[in-house]
Amino acid sequence: MTFFNGLKALALSAALLSSTAFAGEIVINSDHSDPAPKKAMEELIADFQKAHPDIKVKWNNFDHEGYKAAIRNFLTADAPDVAAWYAGNRMEPFVKAGLFADVSDVWTANGLNDQLKSAASSMTIDGKKWGVPYTYYQWGIYYRKDIFEKQGITPPKTWAELLAACEKLKAAGITPFTIGTKALWPTGGWFDYLNLRVNGYEFHMDLTSGKVPYTDPRVKAVFAKWAELVKPGYFVANHAAIDWQDAVPQMVQGKAAMYLMGNFAVATMKSGGLKEEQIGFLQFPQITPNLPVAEEAPTDTFHIPAKAKNKEDAKKFLAYVASPAAQSKMNATLGQLPVNSKAEKPQDVFLKQGFEMLSGAYALAQFYDRDANAEMAKAGMEGFQEFMVKPDKADAILERLEKIRQRVHK
Repeated sequence: MTFFNGLKALALSAALLSSTAFAGEIVINSDHSDPAPKKAMEELIADFQKAHPDIKVKWNNFDHEGYKAAIRNFLTADAPDVAAWYAGNRMEPFVKAGLFADVSDVWTANGLNDQLKSAASSMTIDGKKWGVPYTYYQWGIYYRKDIFEKQGITPPKTWAELLAACEKLKAAGITPFTIGTKALWPTGGWFDYLNLRVNGYEFHMDLTSGKVPYTDPRVKAVFAKWAELVKPGYFVANHAAIDWQDAVPQMVQGKAAMYLMGNFAVATMKSGGLKEEQIGFLQFPQITPNLPVAEEAPTDTFHIPAKAKNKEDAKKFLAYVASPAAQSKMNATLGQLPVNSKAEKPQDVFLKQGFEMLSGAYALAQFYDRDANAEMAKAGMEGFQEFMVKPDKADAILERLEKIRQRVHK
């Protein structure tokens, strides 16, 4: 065989390989590298292939940091058919860059506008859906039921009731809230919930996407509410020196009564010595009356890249992963919540409460460091931590954040 004939043969075999790879095969890129997510994905792919024996799945699994670094490159140069990512403002840059495909037809054909209703707004840009959500988990206030009962406190539903509960706890020598802000991100949960309850979901999304000045009076109103907890000493005193796990013993020992945190904290509370019956869960209280109630629920998603080679079969995968049965099974393995409201309710008492709360939510925020630009999120959370230590510096902090916003969102 001559050199040129050899090249022709190689080119032909490569063409044959590429055509067979795309007919009846989908390539999925994701970062399900931890044990539970890896197992959940293996089960999902096996079940999908049983349901669609004519479709073969090739799965490329990355570690988290490697995936974040690689995603824009592979979406641009060598796109898979399905890519894992996140909802809301983390999704928006890829939509605006034309790197994700519109999958509104998958939602319409499979009744997802109803079944995935709580997450619909975080998957919608310009009136179109750009992926499907498959798992999330709730945030909220975990509290010591036994302490509340002993102090005669009913779980608060409004801001006034929360302040009254804090005052009562403080008078009894119990710090109302534990928190650890050394790693900064727990402050993001407080800012998000206060902004969602003071100003609402749409304003929160506009702010985190850089469209609103941090010096806006509505942002100052959020810090004014926050100050109502900070200034009377309703948070543990040394929070800037400890991580979130180190804040749990305060609650276990009964020195603090409440913790605004994601549901993953329950396992740490139990391993620290609390019995399940000692722990309660409550929705973050109402502040502005009649405001539609949005929740904090970091949501993981699947998308079809705009340059996917087998969009037809990729849409079948998205429809499958959005189904009640697939979401029930996957989230049982993940220990998280199915987004599909028709999925099986979890048996775990806290996940059950979270499922009901999130299924009925008006909309879902993704968490400050997912919804905001990375540089802005870091600066924002540094500012939030500083405010929780020095609340009188609120105006100076917001002016500093506004300068950063102007630079980041030119």
